[in-house]
Formats: sequence, structure tokens, C-alpha cells
Amino acid sequence: MPGMPEAFAPARTLLGFDVGTVRVGVAVGNTVSGTAQALQVIDAARAFEAIERLMAEWQPDAFVVGLPLHEDGSDTQGSAPARKFANRLKGRYGRPVAFVDERFTSTEAQSRYGKMAPIDHHAAALILQQYLDDPARPDS
Repeated sequence: MPGMPEAFAPARTLLGFDVGTVRVGVAVGNTVSGTAQALQVIDAARAFEAIERLMAEWQPDAFVVGLPLHEDGSDTQGSAPARKFANRLKGRYGRPVAFVDERFTSTEAQSRYGKMAPIDHHAAALILQQYLDDPARPDS
């Protein structure tokens, strides 16, 4: 609720996504702990089958989707697919979707976890953590 102290704000569970053409990284977080954790990497072609299971398990209140942008803030080739994915999430599940600029999340995930490891879910956790850390987010 607006104006409500953080200690009394309702807890919200969030699923975060790093959307790619081949893989989608998924993370979960909540507004009480203010932390995000990597969950899994799912096949982009079958993403919504996996998301159905994640919805049942985590029952998220909202979604956070990484939006790939150029350094000047303009859209990249990956922006349209990320927006389409977000629209499908909102349309299918009727929950709010927030975007987070994901310019450097994959690079940061690679530096933390190695270039050969699957990092999409770690990038999703960084995206979601960035949202949770933002004092201007709508539910803070």
C-alpha cells in the first residue's frame, strides 16, 4: 500500500527472467528479504510449459524481465523478444510485469560463474536483485 512502512508492506514473491532465443534464465525473490536467487535455465521453445510448473510452486505476485538495451538506452535486437515474452506473461497470468535494464548482467554473471557454465539463471537473479534494490520500485 502506498505510504505504508516497509515493515508492514505486504510480502511479494517475484519471478525474474533473462530472456534469450535459446534459453531463458529464471530466478525467484521476495520483497521481505530483498534477495533473489537463481532457479533454473529453461528451453526458450518450451518456456511456458516450465513456467506453468514454476507458477504452481512459487505462486508469484509479479514478474521482472530483463530488457536488453544499448549503452545509449536504445533498443537492441533482443528488446522486442523480451517485450513479447513479458506481454505473454502478463496476458497468460494476469500479473504485473516490470522491466529492468539488463545491459551488463550476462557479463557480470560470466565473471562470477565462468564462461563455460550456464549463466542464464544467474543473470536472471542479477536482474531481479537490481529490481529489488531499486528504492523507486512501485512496491517499496
